[in-house]
Amino acid sequence: MTTKLAVPGNPGGTTTAGRGKRPRPPVGVSVVSVLAVLIALFALLPLGYVVVMTAATGWDTAVALIFRERVGELLLNTVLLMLFSVPLCLILGVGGAWLVERTQLKGHKWWAVLLAAPLAIPAFVNSYAWVSAVPSLGGLWSGVLIATLSYFPLVYIPAAATLGRLDPAIEQSAASLGLGAWRTFFRVVLPQLRIAMTGGALLVSLHLLAEYGAFAMIRFDTFTTAIMVQYQSTFNGTAGNMLASVLVFFCLILLVLEVRGRGSARYARIGSGVQGGALRLPLHVYQLPAQLALLALTALAFGLPLTFVLRWILAGGPGIWAADEFLPALLQTIAYGLAGALATTVVAFPMAYLAVRHASWFSKALELSNYVTSSMPGIVVGLAFVTVSIRLLPAVYQSAGVLIAAYVLLFLPRALVNIRAGLAQAPKELDEAAQALGKPPLVSFLRVTLRLTAPAAAGGAALVFLAIANELTATLLLSPNGTHTLATEFWSKSSEIDYAGAAPYALLMILISAPMTYLLFQQSKKVAGQ
Repeated sequence: MTTKLAVPGNPGGTTTAGRGKRPRPPVGVSVVSVLAVLIALFALLPLGYVVVMTAATGWDTAVALIFRERVGELLLNTVLLMLFSVPLCLILGVGGAWLVERTQLKGHKWWAVLLAAPLAIPAFVNSYAWVSAVPSLGGLWSGVLIATLSYFPLVYIPAAATLGRLDPAIEQSAASLGLGAWRTFFRVVLPQLRIAMTGGALLVSLHLLAEYGAFAMIRFDTFTTAIMVQYQSTFNGTAGNMLASVLVFFCLILLVLEVRGRGSARYARIGSGVQGGALRLPLHVYQLPAQLALLALTALAFGLPLTFVLRWILAGGPGIWAADEFLPALLQTIAYGLAGALATTVVAFPMAYLAVRHASWFSKALELSNYVTSSMPGIVVGLAFVTVSIRLLPAVYQSAGVLIAAYVLLFLPRALVNIRAGLAQAPKELDEAAQALGKPPLVSFLRVTLRLTAPAAAGGAALVFLAIANELTATLLLSPNGTHTLATEFWSKSSEIDYAGAAPYALLMILISAPMTYLLFQQSKKVAGQ
């Protein structure tokens, strides 16, 4: 039975009680959802390419190519590399962030910058320097060494930003209840770092899956190096696509683990009052060991690569500085980096907004679609764009727009993780208060939420710029004729064992990456309110 009820302000109108109509979402959320769906569909383009190629291969051929001894070897190498490298990155990243932000470490402001500095050195330049220092370098442990030294800042930067903004009242409450410093760290501080740690671990894992140059230089085979060999030496697209399908399955497992590890806890501070400054614990007798440990870490991760790049430059002399070669490569690298970083940051916002403000299985599924694509090697994404553009839009083949679109798909998680963390710490009650005071939803978003998220978005854009400046395989496939970036020129020279000729390009990559790394450091301080 239904009951007719009068609607206030509309005497003639009635409504029906008992039918339980679900309220419609706000128009702004609907628009963001549509944008996110379109982005997710676009992001699945390379995956669709792999699926179509796999289906065209046939079941028997696919089984024969996937279930073989060589795939088992690559799987074991990749799993061992991640099992050792990711925990080490978490220990170094979180440990370094804790020393810098929460202890009375002498010179902590300098260490804060130095621990982020290794991010300015591309992994394959790091590998190039280590091979110059130790020519016999190779195998699993060499891969773990280079991966850990190259990627631990991906954990350190978000962990330091989160630690700098934690409310010290929580730790004071734990101390008043009798918890010591270590028990407070593990039971109160560490759980607050969950988003930073899971996001950083996911970024490190995806880099390990997609990295080619660093492991190829030390002759350590992973799925990505094997795919590149298949395409470069034999042009065996079928075998390469089968390896890529295994890689995508591997990525799906990582994404599920990251989502479960992230949880659904709330981390934004609400309530009256002003947050106090961060607590800094005295180190006492641990001051010297802490200083020596950080010195050793920065020397291995930043000092050694920079030293050997400068050594090769001195060995090459003035003749290796040909302005007509490196100047166009430098300008084109900066132009593509800036355009790609801006486009990626804009595209990441709808996904991050839905993931934080309207979390559901739908928003998580949309978010996961981007991680799947970014986990794929650049050569697979590049081949997907080559195939689609030639068959559907031949006019855009080998255009700058296609190359930037590939950059967006490859590096979207870098912006997404940072923006998501920024949105998680921006209380939505402020946005609702602005709307209650008469501001339209779009205006309140731009003046409140976007303003609070801007530092995190700038950090994500800097990370994307760094990735584009160092990207190699997709650039080789998709760049317009006549395009030469620093990464492609460096790889061309180093592949010819011309280490002195490659050194200027390595140094320029470090120099243009350094300001972005410093920007990341500054933005992390702003996020921390320092």
